[in-house]
Amino acid sequence: MLVPISWLKEYVDIDLTPEALAETLTLGGLEVEGITHIGEGWARDKVMVGQVLGVRQHPQADRLVLANVEYGADEPLEVVTGAPNLHVGDRGQKVVLALVGARLIDGHAEGTHYTVLKRGKIRGIESAGMVCSEKELGVSDEHTGIVILPDDAPVGKPLADYWGETVLDITLEANMARCLSVLGVAREVAALTGKTLKRPEQVTPPAGTPIDGHVAVQIADPDLCLRYSASLIRNVEIRPSPEWMQRRLALAGMRPINNVVDITNYVMLEIGQPLHAFDYHQVQPLAGGSVPTIVVRRAHPGETMTTLDGNLRQLNGDMLLITDGSGPVAIAGVMGGLESEITAQTHDILLEAANFQYINNRKTAGALKIPSEASYRFGRGVDPELTLVALERAISLLYSYGGGTPAQDYVDVYPGRTPDKVIDFRVSEVKRLLGLDLSAAEVAGLLRSLEFSCEELPGNVLRVGVPSYRLDVTISADLVEEVARLYGYDNLPTTLIDDQMPSQIPSRDLALEEHLRDVLVGVGLAEIITYSITSLESVAKLSPEGALPDPAEYIRLVNPLSSDHEYMRRTLMNTSLETLAANLRYQERAALFEIGNIYLRTEAQRLPDQPRRLSVALAGARAERSWLGQSDAMDFYDLKGVLEVLNQRFGVSTELVRSTHPSFHPGKAVDIVLDGAVIGVMGEVHPTVVSAFEIEAPHVGLLELDLEAFLGAAGSLIKFKPISRMPRMSEDLALVVAEDVRSDEVERTIREAGGALLADVVLFDVYRNAQLGAGRKSLAYNLTYQAPDRTLTTEQSAKLRERILRQVAQRHQAELRA
Repeated sequence: MLVPISWLKEYVDIDLTPEALAETLTLGGLEVEGITHIGEGWARDKVMVGQVLGVRQHPQADRLVLANVEYGADEPLEVVTGAPNLHVGDRGQKVVLALVGARLIDGHAEGTHYTVLKRGKIRGIESAGMVCSEKELGVSDEHTGIVILPDDAPVGKPLADYWGETVLDITLEANMARCLSVLGVAREVAALTGKTLKRPEQVTPPAGTPIDGHVAVQIADPDLCLRYSASLIRNVEIRPSPEWMQRRLALAGMRPINNVVDITNYVMLEIGQPLHAFDYHQVQPLAGGSVPTIVVRRAHPGETMTTLDGNLRQLNGDMLLITDGSGPVAIAGVMGGLESEITAQTHDILLEAANFQYINNRKTAGALKIPSEASYRFGRGVDPELTLVALERAISLLYSYGGGTPAQDYVDVYPGRTPDKVIDFRVSEVKRLLGLDLSAAEVAGLLRSLEFSCEELPGNVLRVGVPSYRLDVTISADLVEEVARLYGYDNLPTTLIDDQMPSQIPSRDLALEEHLRDVLVGVGLAEIITYSITSLESVAKLSPEGALPDPAEYIRLVNPLSSDHEYMRRTLMNTSLETLAANLRYQERAALFEIGNIYLRTEAQRLPDQPRRLSVALAGARAERSWLGQSDAMDFYDLKGVLEVLNQRFGVSTELVRSTHPSFHPGKAVDIVLDGAVIGVMGEVHPTVVSAFEIEAPHVGLLELDLEAFLGAAGSLIKFKPISRMPRMSEDLALVVAEDVRSDEVERTIREAGGALLADVVLFDVYRNAQLGAGRKSLAYNLTYQAPDRTLTTEQSAKLRERILRQVAQRHQAELRA
C-alpha cells in the first residue's frame, strides 16, 4: 500500500525523518518495503512553477501551440507544446516548466526512460523549455495532457519544494487489515510515537428531502451481507475532482476519473471503507413497486452480468450480487455493473457503503479474476461500523466539490450486528508471555493509545473493550501482542536460561534431509516452503477432468482462515505447481523443490499420519539466456537427471515403471519403485493440468517422492571401487525390438548377461523407420568391457557379445540390426 507522508501528517503530527518513521512502523508490524522520494530528481534551478501568460497557434503545425510562460525570470519563456489541455487564448494557468538541462522521463517512450532536455526547433520554432505531464515528472503514467497546478501555486518556486513528496510502500500481513487506509496507518503512528490521532475535518451540508419513499434496501442473504447503508445525493455536477485530490490518488496508485468516482476512492483510501456510486435513475423498482430497490442476494446458477470493464461475467450460486428490479447492478464488493455506472449525464447518485462476508468476497474476486482495491479490503475484513462514517465523509466531499444535496438520513440495514467484544485480561499474562513486568495502569495506557477501553478490576485484571475495527483481537494473547508491539520488541528484556543447555543427540534423518537440500541446490534447484493448508479447488486442478476430491479423505480445519486454506494437504503437487506458475510470470525458467509433511487421515489414530515428501517442479529454459543463443526447454529427462543424481549421491537404486497417474501426460510418466514398492511418481504434467494452473511453458516436469522410504534406503557409507588399470574395449549394438519394449528392461538384461566384465551400458540412439517394420524400433547401446585383473581378448569379448545377444533375443525377441 502506498502512503504519502504529507497525507499522513493531516491526521498525526510526525517529527521523524522518513527513514526513522519507516523503521518505527516496521518494528511495529507494518513492514515498510520502500521509500520513494518524488521530486528528488527535479533540479531546483531547472524544474519550477510557471504561469501561462498567453497561448498562440504554431504557424507551421495545426496541433501545436506556442505558450508564453512566466517563471520568475526577467523575461518569460516561449515553449512549443502539443498538450490537448492547453488551447489558443488560454491565460493564467499554473504549469510545471522545465528548462534546458532538466532530466525528465520521456513521456512518449514505454517504461521509465530518462532524457536530458535540450534546446531545439520544433517545426521551425525554437523551444527553450517544456511544460510537463505527470509521466515526464515521474508522478504517474498519465501523459495525455500537461499538469495544471492550483491557482495559488507560487510562480518561480522550485517544483521540488512545492510538489515534492515522500511515499511509503507498506506491506501488510493478513491480520493488519485495519491499516489498509491512511487513517489506519496514522492511528498506528500515533500509538507508536505517543502522538494524538486527528480526525478528518468535514463540512455538514444542508439536507434535502427525506430518503424514505425514494430508496429501499432488502438483504436476502444476511450471512453474506452483514450491513448495507445507502444515501441519495441529488443535483451532483460531474466534473474533474480538485487537483489536490487527484494528486493524492495518483501518489497512492489510483487513476483519477471524475469527482464522484474519485471521492469514493479517496474515502476508501482515507478510512478503509469501499464505496460504490450508482446512477440513481438506473436503479429500478421491484415488480409491482414504484420505489427504486436494492436487493442483496446470491446469484442464480448460470446468471450473467456485464461489469464496468465491459466484460460479460458468468456467475455461480455462491457469488453475492447487488440487484434491482431488472437484475444485477454490481458484484458485491468486487465491481459495479456497466448499466448503472456514473456518466457525464448523471445528476442524482445512490451511494452504497456495505459490509460483506470476507471469505465469500475473496473467493468471488478470485474466481472471476477481478482484483480491485475494494475486493482487497473486503477480502481481509472491514469494520462494519464504518459504513455511515464513510457515507458522511463522502457526502461532505461531494457537497464541497460536486454541489450535491443529500437526502435526510440514510437507509441502513444491519442484520449482522454483534455485541461489543469484551476481554477480561489478567495483566500477569504480559509477564508470563513476554517476561515484561508492567503495571495494570501501564498496560491500559498502551492499549488506550489504540482506542481500546480499559477498566481496572480487582485481582490485577483489566476489562478491555475491543474497538470494532479490531476484528483480529479475540483472546488475551492478542492483547499481549499489542502490548509487545507498542512497548517495542527491541525493548523486551533478555535473560539467560536458568538451566544448562540440553545435550544434542544427532538425528540421522535430519542430517540426511539437510544433505538432500544441499544436493538439490547443487543441481540448480531453489527451495520453496508452501502452506500445509490448501483447498479442494486447488487439488482439483491436478485432475484433467477438474473433479473435486472427496472431502472425507482430507482433514478439515475447524476454523479455517479462508476458503483457500481449509484442508490439510495430502500432496505437495498442487502447491508446487502454483508456486511454479507464480515464478514463471516474472522469469523465463524455474526449477523448484520442497520438502514437507503431508497429512493422511487414519481411522485407528486420533492424529493423522504426517509422512515427509519431496516435490520437484521445473519448467522453462534449460539454461539462462546468453550470447550462445536460446536454450532448449527443460523436459522429462531433466527431471530424470535429478533423480539419478539423488540415487548416486545416496546410494539408492530405484527403478522406473510406466505410470498411469492422471496428473501426467500419457506415456510421459513413471512410477518410482524401490524394492518392489512404489515410492513416488514423476513425469511431464498433463497439458490440461498445466492449463488449469495457468503455466505457460512447453513442458512442465513434476516429481513427488516418499522421502522417508528413499532416505531409509540410503547407505551410511558410499562404497568406492578401485579404478582398473586394465584397458577397456567398447562396441555398439543396435537391437530391433517391438515398440512396447522398454529400453531400461533391455538394458537390465544386457547388464545381467554381461556380468562383471561389462563395465558400462549407455543407450545413445532410438531409431524408427518403415524398413524396420510397423511397430518396431531400434535401440542402440554402447557397451564397455573391462576385466579388473587382465586384458580381455577379442575372443573373450566375442563370447560375451554372443551371450548378451542370446539373452535379449530370448527375453525381448530382439534382433541385431544389420
